[in-house]
Amino acid sequence: MIQTILLTCTLLLSTFAASAADPTYREPFRPQFHFTPATNWMNDPNGMFFYEGEYHLFYQYNPFGDKWGHMSWGHAVSPDMVHWKHLPLALAEENDIMIFSGSAVVDWKNTSGFGKDGKPPLLAIYTGHYTKKPLQNQQIAYSNDRGRTWTKFQGNPVLDINDKDFRDPKVIWHEPTERWVMAVAWPTHKKVRFYSSPNLKDWTHLSDFGPAGSTTGIWECPDLFPLSAKRGDNRWVLIVNVGSGAPAGGSGCQYFVGSFDGTRFSLDPSYPKPQSEFVPQGKLIADFENGYGDWQISGDAFAEAPARGTLANQQEVAGFRGQSLVNTYHRGDQTRGKLTSPEFEITHNHLSFLIGGGHLPGRAGICLLIDGRTVRIATGDNAERLSWKSWNVSEFRGKRARVEIFDQETGGWGHINVDHIVLADQPARPASVPALWADFGPDFYAAVTWSDIPKRDGRRLWLGWMSSWPYAGDVPTSPWRSAMSIPRELTLRQTSEGLRLFQQPVKELEKLRTKKFQKKNATISELNEWLSKEKFSGPMWELELEFDAKSLSKNGGELALHLLRAANQQTILRYNTETSTVSLDRTQSGNTQFHNAFANTFRTQLTKANTSPLRLFIDTSAIEVFGNEGEAVITALVLPKDATEPIQFKAANEKLTIHRFTAWKLKPAVPIFQE
Repeated sequence: MIQTILLTCTLLLSTFAASAADPTYREPFRPQFHFTPATNWMNDPNGMFFYEGEYHLFYQYNPFGDKWGHMSWGHAVSPDMVHWKHLPLALAEENDIMIFSGSAVVDWKNTSGFGKDGKPPLLAIYTGHYTKKPLQNQQIAYSNDRGRTWTKFQGNPVLDINDKDFRDPKVIWHEPTERWVMAVAWPTHKKVRFYSSPNLKDWTHLSDFGPAGSTTGIWECPDLFPLSAKRGDNRWVLIVNVGSGAPAGGSGCQYFVGSFDGTRFSLDPSYPKPQSEFVPQGKLIADFENGYGDWQISGDAFAEAPARGTLANQQEVAGFRGQSLVNTYHRGDQTRGKLTSPEFEITHNHLSFLIGGGHLPGRAGICLLIDGRTVRIATGDNAERLSWKSWNVSEFRGKRARVEIFDQETGGWGHINVDHIVLADQPARPASVPALWADFGPDFYAAVTWSDIPKRDGRRLWLGWMSSWPYAGDVPTSPWRSAMSIPRELTLRQTSEGLRLFQQPVKELEKLRTKKFQKKNATISELNEWLSKEKFSGPMWELELEFDAKSLSKNGGELALHLLRAANQQTILRYNTETSTVSLDRTQSGNTQFHNAFANTFRTQLTKANTSPLRLFIDTSAIEVFGNEGEAVITALVLPKDATEPIQFKAANEKLTIHRFTAWKLKPAVPIFQE
């Protein structure tokens, strides 16, 4: 009786919070075709399955506010993954147990015994997070009415190893062994643990996988599924989301390709091998073993002599060549200053250095100055440990230059560590344990796939939480916070480097297309003139772009799209032929000041090809870039203040010809709130 009263109160409070905020879906920065909750905080997608014509999406939700807390499962359904219907709260926090992430399945064979009237039950498998003691365990709930109401199992928990960090169960039916298999994260151990069950209630440990790949951050939100690389060539994919250390600097989604025999996951031989460190030999600019020498100091960020052994803030630094290094933590993060080298000649193609400290683009880092102008810049990665970074400076050979280490940040992580600056013919390379990444942008996390997609469909579909833990709680939106990525179809393809995961936006998104614009075989100047005459307006677009990489190489080597433009505002997508690199620069994208980790540029490398296709989805506050048919993806939030001119092309030579440019203006897909 008490439990029923608590649940009823929770639901009433949730309903009151939503109605009090009165969402219009026209609020500033509200995405128009990405899923968002009506109000309050949302993070990881949970419990995704398909049943009786509906895609179910559950998600981590706070019914009481727009900050993380009181984790429960929100719920929505859709016939097409595009148009969503909000449903009441599915699983509520109660009895001092939050409802953390997990999965849901259709128990077609009624192995659990929860079925009713000859219909299979729906089972949710989630982590119970105890708020009054350090414990997480796995629990279940079931539904007999198409997921509209849920009953928590009286025998919970169904799996408990008495650990404070043991979460995010993903359950699948393993047909060859005719049993359920659970992949569950053991976060601080950097492992995924596998269990099996005949009935979803009694679980037996099978094996562990890890540590492997990226282990900088904690491991969370695993997924395990089979995927065909080609006809008859089946593989298994293990998804592991990591809390930090992703390519964009924060949280991210890595994957492993291999085999699963019902007991153990084994890596495919094509998984990349570790790299050893390479330290180039060349012209040493500084190693600070004999102090600062002739370097000029301004401000109070630097001690009278370089730091030795450990930093002034007592955090250990490893990886520098000698015993001394530059550290701007002198008397704390609040200090500011500059350290400028004597002038030197650029005599080699690459300038490499060891760097650590805060990830503070433009506010703390190291830069290369030529004629007083900044031509290269780098910052840390919110890690004290120094790691190698390099600049290609071949275009400046023979010129006079200076290096400047600067720190103008007074907040958290407001310091930089630098050592061993060297000019050489080859760039330095850090020792690394390689990882494969599903997305190279900052805002794709906790991605998991839908279960129970009909075999006749044959697709593997997923989406991710479109935010990043360093700044997720500070994104300036109201009355909601956070969105999901667009849904994507996954495939495995054989590449020159081995089996790799490819992603493409689902075909159902084509329902959003309205007016089509297309131009073929046009120069950059012709395209821009055409765009101005067509009077492109509005922030919601799907774009496809195809150009000849060889032609671009002969015409400056770089193509840029300036997106969501207004006065002093633009997000820039660049493609560079020398490196086959796609980058998305949001440093001037609009509102970037709410957190020091937001303004940044994100990069990914594509396989070199004669023709380089790019596909973009642009919403009011999000850009998703798919390169080479989904070989590499960049997902990023942007917060433009006013996107009056959505698209403009730029290149070194405006006579560069674009083979094909296609744009569809997209219409909103606003959710509904009742059955």
